[in-house]
Amino acid sequence: MISRRTGLLLSLMASCAFSQAANARCEDYVPQAKPQNASRDRVGQDLDTIQERGFITFAAYEDFPPWSFEEGGKARGVDIEIGRIIAQDLGVEARFNLVAPGEDLQTDLRNWIWKGHIVGGRVANVMLHVPYDSNFACRVEQVVFNGQYHVEEIAIAYREDAYPEDPPVPAYFRFDTVAVENDSIADFYLSSFPGGQLGHNVRRFPSMTDAMQALAEAETMAAMGPLAQLEADLQDGLAVHTPPLPGFAVGSWTAGVAVHFAYRPLAYAVDDAIYAAIQDGRIEAIFADYGLTYRPPELR
Repeated sequence: MISRRTGLLLSLMASCAFSQAANARCEDYVPQAKPQNASRDRVGQDLDTIQERGFITFAAYEDFPPWSFEEGGKARGVDIEIGRIIAQDLGVEARFNLVAPGEDLQTDLRNWIWKGHIVGGRVANVMLHVPYDSNFACRVEQVVFNGQYHVEEIAIAYREDAYPEDPPVPAYFRFDTVAVENDSIADFYLSSFPGGQLGHNVRRFPSMTDAMQALAEAETMAAMGPLAQLEADLQDGLAVHTPPLPGFAVGSWTAGVAVHFAYRPLAYAVDDAIYAAIQDGRIEAIFADYGLTYRPPELR
């Protein structure tokens, strides 16, 4: 199965490639038939219902540190704290459902926002950590994409004893070993490097945490992946940087939220809560608590 991280980002890459060929955003896109849901229960709830009942439900990815994960039986992570900010602003309790990733972003949005999973069926009010791309957004009419709160980017972690002077760039991996999460966007990029020059030095691991552990144990000289995931697992003797990545169509992207298209007032309220938390520094403080670099999106 394609990993969640590849699925999300390959969707973005495809939409970016399309937008370069088209004359206008989504110019040739034919609107979809309006979705038919089995019942209101599977569609979700509007803002008034959420406030009347006193809680809001969030879908967040499982086993995805530092963004969302379980620790001591409780949901933790940057995305979880952002969900709590949203709930506090709406005056309700935050409830989290840590979900398994599907094959791609469209599958996840169908399962957790506008239709419901084939097993269980219930959707969440808000899905966290959804990559935003304008061309992709206009092709998924059942979802409102907003609440952008962070710009993620691909980075390289490395052993300081292996690179005492110049931090590594992708061309170094013609000779040096580099760890990646299997089937991730970094794996895809390095494997596609012109001429296949790097493939024999790429070491693949089940997760980014495993890749960083291999780096710490000197099994590789470097590791490549999303900056926050690298920073979350930095140990003594390791460093990280964000070099230019030639030919990388999606070296950075914006993370936000997704809400069912039928509940615009809810989407606006969530967007306002995130915007206020960016302005007053609460979201930046969350990143600082987890030891991560924060890159805010352009404020409206």
